[in-house]
Amino acid sequence: MKSRPRKPDPAIAKRALQEAADRRAEKDKAELEAPKEKELSGRKGPDPTRYGDWENKGIISDF
Repeated sequence: MKSRPRKPDPAIAKRALQEAADRRAEKDKAELEAPKEKELSGRKGPDPTRYGDWENKGIISDF
């Protein structure tokens, strides 16, 4: 005779969701407070990832 799987405890699920939300909030706060480094010797013009390809010395590679 097969036993039925137990239903998850709602209190545990709520606590896990709250912990995940707290971790996300801490991560977002840390990202906002961290100084952003300026790129050195970067490309000029629009970001190539926005258009889905890279151009380097006249050669375009799609990815």
